[in-house]
Amino acid sequence: MNNEKEIQKLKELCELNGIHLNEKQLEQFDKYLTLYSKWNKVHNLSSIRKKDEVIVKHFCDSLTLVKLFENLNLDVKDKKIADLGTGGGFPGVPLKIYFQDLIDLYLIEAVKKKCIFLEMLRKELGLDYKVLCDRSENIKDEKFDIVVSRATGETFDVLKWGKDLLKKGGYLIIMKAKKIEEELKPFTVSLSFKGLPERKFIVIQKQ
Repeated sequence: MNNEKEIQKLKELCELNGIHLNEKQLEQFDKYLTLYSKWNKVHNLSSIRKKDEVIVKHFCDSLTLVKLFENLNLDVKDKKIADLGTGGGFPGVPLKIYFQDLIDLYLIEAVKKKCIFLEMLRKELGLDYKVLCDRSENIKDEKFDIVVSRATGETFDVLKWGKDLLKKGGYLIIMKAKKIEEELKPFTVSLSFKGLPERKFIVIQKQ
């Protein structure tokens, strides 16, 4: 492994929180970290550059969704999941590494250079997901069981875009670190994690 220290930290932090990664998954995260770091220097995928910060703020943070699904009793097997405004692949790609072929993943991203990175990443990691390189409001042909979104614009915009992408009965999950808007508090689930910041999730089911 190229990033032994960082991958060990990922493994330990995940295990502290009841998320277990096998050797194949750890190797995929190791490759992901290398490719992400290389591309980030040139193409500015995100402002988080230090490898140990990528582990905590991108990889582990994305995987907190695993515990949310457990908390909601949400079975993701064979579900069609979209990551809205995925950027460098978060939280979608870490979820795909964790669930592998159990989920059918789509990454929605409007910025071309990020789409190119995500396509390259898919090949390098040997993962099967689809990149939809467009704005979400232009996607009319696909509907999803679950739409997740993390750090993508104003909450009420994301609510509108996300709900338009959902099947009836589907779930929209918006990951928030900061203050939650008052009217969304009834839809908010807060979870605490060891060694990670508390995570808030706005969870709305489309009726």
